[in-house]
Amino acid sequence: MRTRDTNKEEIVKQKAIALLVEKGIEGFSMNRLAKESNISVATLYIYYSDKEELIKKIGIEIGKEFFAEMSKDFSPSMPFKEGLYKQWENRSRFTQEKPLEVNCWEVLTHSSYGETILNESLTEFKITMGEFFNNAIQRKELIPTISKEVFWSIAYGPLYSLLRFERDGKNFGGGPFKLNKKITDEAFQFVIKALTP
Repeated sequence: MRTRDTNKEEIVKQKAIALLVEKGIEGFSMNRLAKESNISVATLYIYYSDKEELIKKIGIEIGKEFFAEMSKDFSPSMPFKEGLYKQWENRSRFTQEKPLEVNCWEVLTHSSYGETILNESLTEFKITMGEFFNNAIQRKELIPTISKEVFWSIAYGPLYSLLRFERDGKNFGGGPFKLNKKITDEAFQFVIKALTP
């Protein structure tokens, strides 16, 4: 029986992420992945039993890494403004440092695998963010009547729009765009104004 080579496994994972972003799930195949990774298809099946297992495993790994990064220097007991800003910092950093993984996460979570991937990687973080949300309401730092869905849209929608402009390198009008602290802080202040009593 052949043994796993962790270096080779990491190469396979990175090639799989790149292919999923480039080709989408429909255009992704184990044969193509083996070819891109310079290994035989038989070797590929040492690491993953099939395409479905590979996709789920990669999605869950990215999710766990993403949510671990979101939890860095963050606590659900933080004051609302401070905690939300820390979430913005963590999300910005991860998105800018790992653009391929973020794009792959988008592809996978908006696919038929999305529910499984989210359930496997999001559980603990969902509890943490629920506590943060409830603590902010109890301390009267957050509008008490806001639904979680509206909160999420207002709290993070502007950040993700700015990060998309950053990824594309151009603004809405097509001119050059580079995300910086001044722009981030300006957007954050509008978000705080919209969410606080």
